[in-house]
Amino acid sequence: MAYDVQITESPRAALFDLKGDAVALTAWAGSHLPPLPARPNSLTKAAAQTLCWIGPDHWILRADAAQEDALLAALRPSEAPAELSVVLISDTLVFMTITGPGADDVMAVATPLNFTRLAADDVTLAEALGTKALLRRIAGGFEIAVDLSYAPMIEEYLHRIRA
Repeated sequence: MAYDVQITESPRAALFDLKGDAVALTAWAGSHLPPLPARPNSLTKAAAQTLCWIGPDHWILRADAAQEDALLAALRPSEAPAELSVVLISDTLVFMTITGPGADDVMAVATPLNFTRLAADDVTLAEALGTKALLRRIAGGFEIAVDLSYAPMIEEYLHRIRA
């Protein structure tokens, strides 16, 4: 059975993995980040940036690739206090979108996660097609981010599921 979906690789983004106490993170980098999300597995957006709360004291900052140097200078990973971890991870994840009427069906094959409970812009770390993935519900489907080394395989699997 073929599913009516489009699978598209997203443009490269500036990505930072942020870990530590929310108060300490806000004190260190708050003016350079969107407001912290109000609840786990959600996100906030501001100034072409998205901040995803993906775990206890764990966030992923995503911005346009053109912002990477400015964010690197502002967030100063090498100078971050010991209680914080600020790591540039732009070259580690590939984002893909799965959109269309069959997106839920494709994701039902791709992940054991009960994604039907994910509201628009909910985001979570989960297993997808045998690897760790960042999953986000978007308008008309899903966005999935996987490790760069697995991206060609995951994209091929998604196309096979669609077929």
